[in-house]
Amino acid sequence: MGLMLFPGDADVTSPDISWSAHGFSMFRQWLAQAEGFDLSEMCSFGGERQWSSVSTTLTPLLDHPDDDGPDLTPGQCAGMLPRLEAIISQRQHDGGDLVVQRRMDDTRQLVTVMKFCVNADVELIFG
Repeated sequence: MGLMLFPGDADVTSPDISWSAHGFSMFRQWLAQAEGFDLSEMCSFGGERQWSSVSTTLTPLLDHPDDDGPDLTPGQCAGMLPRLEAIISQRQHDGGDLVVQRRMDDTRQLVTVMKFCVNADVELIFG
């Protein structure tokens, strides 16, 4: 089973990004590490740490159910974009590692989809 994030504009030509369930999990773990915490410690991922103890603009993405829950608003997307772009900028010199390169490519593609959602004023749908 996989997961796709796409704009809620009903246009099949709009940008999207997709992962396997495992791939999305690994992507979010990588983002959490970039933010300085271990995702497995969080209450919704088997741990006991509350999300209120973490300060990151990426919480709407990191603490979102894989295939359920509310869509992300254009405002939430806009709020996450600067941090995602900063992660890309900070990690761009880690290009030798294929896993990091994959995460960077995923982050760039997610930024493209989120920017589209912000500019079109549509929600980002988890499906």
